[in-house]
Amino acid sequence: MTGEKRSIWRRLLIVPPILIGIGIVAIMVRGKEPPAHTEAREDVTRVRVIEVPQLTLTPRALGFGTVAPAKVWAAVAEVDGKIIEFRDDLRAGEILPRGTVLLRIDPTDYRLAVDRAKADILALNARLAELETRVGNTRASLEIEKRALALNARDLERKRALVERKAVSQAAADQEERNLLAYRLRVQNLENTLNLIPAERRQMRAQLAAQEVRLAEAERDLARTVITLPFDARISEVNVEADQVAKLGQTMVRADSIDVAEITAQVQIDKLINLVSAENLSGVTPANASAELSRALGLKPLVRLRTGALEAEWPGRVARISDRIDPQTRTVGVVVAVDRPYAIAAQRRDDGAPARPALAKNMYVEVELRGPPQPGRVVIPRAAVHAGRVYVLNGEDRLELREVSIAFEQEDVLVVDEGLRAGERIVISDLIPAIAGMKLAPETDEAAAARLGAQAAGSGAAPGNGR
Repeated sequence: MTGEKRSIWRRLLIVPPILIGIGIVAIMVRGKEPPAHTEAREDVTRVRVIEVPQLTLTPRALGFGTVAPAKVWAAVAEVDGKIIEFRDDLRAGEILPRGTVLLRIDPTDYRLAVDRAKADILALNARLAELETRVGNTRASLEIEKRALALNARDLERKRALVERKAVSQAAADQEERNLLAYRLRVQNLENTLNLIPAERRQMRAQLAAQEVRLAEAERDLARTVITLPFDARISEVNVEADQVAKLGQTMVRADSIDVAEITAQVQIDKLINLVSAENLSGVTPANASAELSRALGLKPLVRLRTGALEAEWPGRVARISDRIDPQTRTVGVVVAVDRPYAIAAQRRDDGAPARPALAKNMYVEVELRGPPQPGRVVIPRAAVHAGRVYVLNGEDRLELREVSIAFEQEDVLVVDEGLRAGERIVISDLIPAIAGMKLAPETDEAAAARLGAQAAGSGAAPGNGR
């Protein structure tokens, strides 16, 4: 066999394995079942939803401040002297009733000054009585002198007539005329004396008035030796001791009133505006703003102390609004007054202790301000808003991304102006991704709806300042 024929046979030997392989593949393909046909299905995402409520909203805002007494009294020494009486319980922290005598300064010098002024007044009154007696005597003497003058004038006329008839000498007539001039001089002197008496009387009365002023000053200084508490108060500072000499102008005692406590709560301006009803402000003028403030604002403050496990509350009232805006926080001060801050609550805790302590000075507290209720408000949870949009479920349980306008917010509650209607369903759970038109499986969250209603009504936790 030639070489050419051997080459052809080698090539032909490859054909049988190829044919066998093709046959095996054909058998395998013929015996395999065709792929099953699967229909396309839409994914459904489970979400928590609530129905948008229309509620009566109680607007609230929160501020913080430090408790201070409404009145602070300082006993400043108005006279000098040694302290001869000093209460044993005159110490910082003691609560004493109105009218309590705290201490006495030695009154000896001031009693002597009073006695001296009284004696001077008695002397001036005696001089005035003497003056009035002298006036009567002078008037009587003047009347006598006038009558003597009249008689002397008639005698002079008779003697002049006798001189003309040569019955008496001219010297006798001249003597009678000198007597007449002497009488006239005495009358003139008495009249001058009476004319000067009113001026002397005014001078003595002025001296008497000055002595009465001195007496009043002496009596006032004497009264100032007794230091009396002007109202029910808690002593905050004592700077003197018994037998110590009090100096004029020295602050001996300081005391704080216990009938009213005040807290200046710093509240954001926009939050405060949300609490005030425009209708209530009608008729308020600068002249009656102070008297009408509480009615116009219509706010109901609640003072709250939270420290450790202790929580206590006191009802308050709005006393006034601060005259300035805090330049750093841009907040306005609302001064809230609490009556009877030292009255211990009648309620008792489980351990028998009072439900709340006294509202003492320098306590750091929060003040919740509540405005008049606003009916018919559409409210939603803060968590339901995503970049200004709300996830709304349509009637086919498909997602709708809707823009909403927020009127204001407090704590976790948002008040919607536009974009939502009461009764619509909104998603309150996280939805990632949120694609318009996607199919959702809603599950109503009753607890979240109840919590939203409680917060809107003001029975939830205290609100934060928020936006």
